[in-house]
Amino acid sequence: MEIRANQPSPAPGDYDVSLTLFAFSTVLTSVSMPVIVAGAMNVVKATRQFEEWLCHRTELVSKDVRLKHINMKSAVFPFLRATYYRWAQVWPTVCPDLARGPQVLAVGDLHVENFGTWRDSEGRLIWGVNDFDEAHPMSYANDLVRLAVSAHLASEAGHLPLKQKDICDSILDGYREGLRHGGLPFVLGENNEWLRQIAESDLRDPVRFWAKMDTLPTVKGSAPMSAIDAIEHLLPARDLPYRLASRVAGLGSLGHARYVAIADWHGGRVAREAKALVSSACYWAKDHQGPSEILYQTLLSRAVRCLDPFVQLRGRWIVRRLSPHCSRIELVTLRAPGKELRLLRAMGWETANIHLGTATARKPILSHMQKQKGKWLHQATAEMLKAVREDWKIWRKDGYA
Repeated sequence: MEIRANQPSPAPGDYDVSLTLFAFSTVLTSVSMPVIVAGAMNVVKATRQFEEWLCHRTELVSKDVRLKHINMKSAVFPFLRATYYRWAQVWPTVCPDLARGPQVLAVGDLHVENFGTWRDSEGRLIWGVNDFDEAHPMSYANDLVRLAVSAHLASEAGHLPLKQKDICDSILDGYREGLRHGGLPFVLGENNEWLRQIAESDLRDPVRFWAKMDTLPTVKGSAPMSAIDAIEHLLPARDLPYRLASRVAGLGSLGHARYVAIADWHGGRVAREAKALVSSACYWAKDHQGPSEILYQTLLSRAVRCLDPFVQLRGRWIVRRLSPHCSRIELVTLRAPGKELRLLRAMGWETANIHLGTATARKPILSHMQKQKGKWLHQATAEMLKAVREDWKIWRKDGYA
């Protein structure tokens, strides 16, 4: 689909999530626990019910959903990434004490492949958490345990050569230090050279990146006007001709519509993507019947972070710039020989950067962690690993595609 961007763009604030609508201070003192008992349904039934819930909130791409189901059977690590809804359901029953810990506006679906790079308003290369689709108020421990579980599974799959006993310690050390120092973003300039070397792998070369973009299939037929409007708002010029393509990416959001505008501009390529969003799966896990919010932009605005000016929530579309260095870092491209534990520590610190967006949570979290028994994160990680593996075995046997 060839399109010329010539529609008037709405004012920048038209679609922003209103921070005043989110009375977050009440979350720290009142925790709503899910009414669904995880043991009452297995992962196959949970998946059917969640996808029915999802269909009422966005139009799913059926072939992408089938691909998601196939990937869920392939290995336990992609299963974890694809099933945050199930995690949100079982986490409070497997780790009830930690789930009642100090509450923050959390990432929710945090894992080792949810990190990437972008350019801030000064053009600096920044590294950090890449995706906030599942942002929701919950215990700070959720993000730490899920990150640790994903690191264990990535290690078992051969993606990260780590000793499992070191994983939790590295994440927790970075998280604790990040909280104590008030956080600090990872600017990949004169500092953090070791992390810049990891982020700038050969597989993120511009030639390879744009060659991959050129393989995206052109959209046949019409695309939602709201998606077109959201994309055109972020293009570098009005009346800029572009090719509109569809994109299959991710695992947790696989099945959500993604549209990418690819254009030539002043001697180079540019791309903008719009991805359909819904509110967090935590609302489904809690059987929430009232109105729900998408808290993506709220979390971005509050975190200790050098913001990407090209990431915006517009209606129910999250729009971003795509470029060789503005994208998620996949494990297959990760080259960190001898620096894996340092990388996990940085992930722990970056998690603290996100949680510090909840201004009143720092002291309660540090106090709560100090009261925990020695290997609390190891124990919780082991318990959730067991739950995830049991679900994956059921899905591999009885799941559908």
